[in-house]
This record gives sequence, structure tokens and C-alpha cells, in this order.
Amino acid sequence: MKKIRIGSGAGYGGDRIEPAIELMEKGNIDYIIFECLAERTIAIAQEAKLKNPDRGYNGLLEYRMKKVLPLCKEKGIKVVTNMGAANPEAAVKVIKQLAMDLGIKGLKIAAVLGDDIGDQLTQYMTNEVLELKRPLSNIKDKVVSANVYLGIEGIVNALENGADIVVTGRCADPALVLAPLVHEFGWAPDAYDLRGSGILAGHLLECAGQITGGYFADPSIKDVPELWNLGFPIAEVSENGEIIITKVEGSGGMVTQATCKEQLLYEIHDPSAYVTPDGVADYTAITMKTLGKDQVLIASGKGRIRPETLKVSIGYKDSFIGEGEMSYGGSNAFAKAELAGEIIKKRLDIIGCEVDELRIDYLGYNSLYKDQIAQTLNPSHIFGEVRLRVSGRTKTREMAQLIANEVEALYTNGPSGGGGATQSVKEVVAIGSIFVPRTDIEVQVIYEEV
Repeated sequence: MKKIRIGSGAGYGGDRIEPAIELMEKGNIDYIIFECLAERTIAIAQEAKLKNPDRGYNGLLEYRMKKVLPLCKEKGIKVVTNMGAANPEAAVKVIKQLAMDLGIKGLKIAAVLGDDIGDQLTQYMTNEVLELKRPLSNIKDKVVSANVYLGIEGIVNALENGADIVVTGRCADPALVLAPLVHEFGWAPDAYDLRGSGILAGHLLECAGQITGGYFADPSIKDVPELWNLGFPIAEVSENGEIIITKVEGSGGMVTQATCKEQLLYEIHDPSAYVTPDGVADYTAITMKTLGKDQVLIASGKGRIRPETLKVSIGYKDSFIGEGEMSYGGSNAFAKAELAGEIIKKRLDIIGCEVDELRIDYLGYNSLYKDQIAQTLNPSHIFGEVRLRVSGRTKTREMAQLIANEVEALYTNGPSGGGGATQSVKEVVAIGSIFVPRTDIEVQVIYEEV
């Protein structure tokens, strides 16, 4: 039975490169994916493209490809990645130039286009934004990006036309894996269970080191060996849809049923209906079996017909956040930090700072869960040191700056002993979602060759 080995070279935009190189050198893989997009990532990339039409792709593209291209050519490993972000067309030109600079020839590089529908939004103004429960027209003047979650169509087309490297913009994360499987195995559009298994394989690989123990590790509770040398996962997928998750022998981390189960449920709202552009996957009948050290067999993935609509990620300018921090130490540290927080609240009232939302946190005590858990764990408030953080959401940059300034002013205006002040102001790009008919979206593939 035919089998394909796919490695995961990145689980987010800023991931490390060494495990990916290890996979290419020692993993005996046929494909490697680099999954580098999140909802806000592409909105930020769109802003970068607006400032410079030659940018808008992942900031580590050049760094990664300098190391990946020689192995891609030497080992015959195909690369599938969404590092194109807001500008796949520019990304393939960069990769072509890098290959030329490295003296590498005989590579075909493809860019999948069609996810950016920013210039088509006027026809969807009455569509409801899922998170806001209001029509898109309510935020039309704030929109900075609109990208459809594409499926496998463009990637499969590129692979069938001989592409060695395929660069996409916004596509569904599992599509990076499902597309090579459909290309290699010829799974038909109505082979729902097989495609459901392919979506499963993609979901298991998409976060890279999470499934090999990275996000699983919890000291003395769930210990993971050699996290500093964490190996990234490989999925060996058979033509019948069975998946073996493993990693390079000798690398850090581990692959167990427990690590696989945690990743299986990661970001899944309904395990019986994981909706993607390429099908609705059903994980409720999945079986797992340990085959050996760092080898887990996963089978019985199911699937249903793909949806008739596609999700669009809408990035829009929502607000500003002004933030400041100050440290207090000594036996009375917590009381000083509390007093400082009260001072800030009163000062913001006095100066007329218009704050939509204000948070006053004590880092290490209640900055994650507020007071409910914090009070239980440390009712006495005995700390040798406390770091105060004040953050506020405002409609304008000027108001956000007032919050940051007031925290820094605690230096000389009390309480005593404050130090290590920092301040920042940042614009918030929020994300909303609409759904559009699949038939409205046109996918295009362009090529560069060296």
C-alpha cells in the first residue's frame, strides 16, 4: 500500500527552524509543511503590504528558505506553506531570487492566489459578522483585510503541474497536508471518509511541536524529555487513510497517545463536525494504538461533504491599548502596588481619559484569572515583589498614551519604591468572520522557475 511521509516544519509564524532541517535531513519525508498564519497575522501582513507592495509575506521567509532550498533540491522534498500571507506572489519571487543566489536550478515555485477579496467586499455589506452580530457595513470604514479560507484546490493544481514549492496565502491549515495526499493518492471528491482522515492528519501536524510534547509538558505532572531539543512531527499516511504520527529518532520530545489526543482536541469546537473548506471531519470514531516508542497509529477518521460557503477572516482597526508597568519590592510590595492601581484609576478620571475597558493586574498573582483563583492560592498577599500592569482600551491613540504616561509618572509621585517602568501604545487589529458562497471565489495559480 502506498504511503506518504509529511513533516511539519513550523506551527506558527515565528517558529524555530532547526527541527524542520532535522526532518528534511533525517526524516525520510516526501513533503514538509510550514504552517505560519493566524487570523491577526494576515491582517498585519496586509497592513505591511499597503505600506510596501513588495512585502506582506512572512517575515522569516528569507531566513527559512535559505536553509530549506538546498535540502529541497538535494532530497527531492516538496514544500507546502502559507508563508505567502498577504502577498504569495511577492513571496515566490523572493524564493526564486534566493534559489538563484544559492546557485540552485531545476525548481518550480507556485503561488496560490484568490483568498484576498478585499476589493469585492461591497457585495457583502449586509452579511452578518459572526463575532459582532451586526452587518459588515457597521465596520466597513475600519476594514484592513479580507481573506477567504481556501481549501486544497490551488495546491493540488500546483502539485499536478510539477511544483516543488507551493506558497499560499490564507488557506485552511489542514489543507496544507490534505492537498499532497489527494494529489498522491487520487482521493475522489466524494471519498468523504478518506478526505476526513486527510483533514485529521493536517490538524495533527499543523501546530508542529505541540503534538511532540511542546504544549503537553507540565513539570512533574506530564514530563517531556529534552524539550530544548524538541523534534517536530511526521505523519506517515497510508492510501487507506491510516496515520502514524512519529518523529526523528533521537530528537527531544515524545509522541504518545496522550500528546496526540491533546492535539486532536486543540481548537476543535465540535469533534463530530470540524468544518473545513474541503469537508466536515468527524473525529468521534477515531482509534489510537501505540506501535512502539514515539509511534502512534490513528485510524477511523470520518468525513462528510464540504460546505457550500467559505469563511472569510475580516481584519479591522478596532481600538488602541495603552499600557504601563511598574515593579514594587519588599515586605509591603503588594499594598504599594494596590495603592498605585488606585492612584491610576483616580488620575484617569481627573484628566478626563476616556477608557472603554481598564485592567489593573498584579503579574504573577491575578493577571490571568483575576481574583477568584488568586485569592485562594495566596489569601495573605505576601510577596517579595509585585509587578503592576495597567492596560486600557481606548478609541484614540492619544487617550491610550495618557494611560501609559500616568503609570510612568508613579516614579516620583508615589507610592515609594517603584522601579522598572515601561509603557507602550499599540493599535488593535480585531478579527471578524463572514461567510460567502464558494462559487464567488476564483482560485488562480502562478509559477516561477529556476
